[in-house]
Amino acid sequence: MSSKKFVRSEMLPLKWCDGCGINSFFYMTADVFEELEKEGKNFVVVSGIGCTGRVAAHFDLDSVHGLHGRAIPLAVGVKQGNPKLDVAVISGDGDLLEIGLGHFVHSARRNDNITVICNSNEVFGMTGGQVSPTTRLGAKTITTPQGNLKEPLNVQDILFSNKNYFYARTSHIFPQHFKDVLKQAINHEGFSFVEVISPCVINFSRRLGKGVSDVITDLRSEYKIIETGEKLGEGELGVYKND
Repeated sequence: MSSKKFVRSEMLPLKWCDGCGINSFFYMTADVFEELEKEGKNFVVVSGIGCTGRVAAHFDLDSVHGLHGRAIPLAVGVKQGNPKLDVAVISGDGDLLEIGLGHFVHSARRNDNITVICNSNEVFGMTGGQVSPTTRLGAKTITTPQGNLKEPLNVQDILFSNKNYFYARTSHIFPQHFKDVLKQAINHEGFSFVEVISPCVINFSRRLGKGVSDVITDLRSEYKIIETGEKLGEGELGVYKND
């Protein structure tokens, strides 16, 4: 039984696959909400459809579970209805960056004061592991059995096209960095986007012949945390923003 304030104990145990990064992603986000509540933050979570989108039901706070790809406009509506709320969108890369890409682009352009947290697991995980906008080049999925031929979407550069931007990249395997980045994003005035690198362990990594321990080892070797505040290069975790 969890004693965490923002976790619905009646929804436990969590239903994600063993080893899935969403399990730790969820608890770390709940920790951040509890810490920031002491600073006067009042949270609403909005999600779309997909493995990550299920998190809304597990938080013990006001939440909205919307249609596929429509989490961001829902969040904007909630924020406009009550500007005092801290509105966080939590969903996956397929929901936010493929089905909902247009909403993402224009919300960032308007600099809507919401936080978007994207769990980037490199596939449409809930529907079996189809290629997604963040699937790495050459990776095998059920819709790219010979390897993905397309470069993944560069979210950072899309945001950089605006005058104001906040982009962060982190991973669930670096808990303190995850929490620090999330706090910065929530406290940011304007549109903030956090990309959480967390490959799907069942419908992505397993097809590459990797288990959970391999995923963790690979992430620790492929990514490093930087503190320069500059544009993030491939394999770098940190924050890049212009207020």
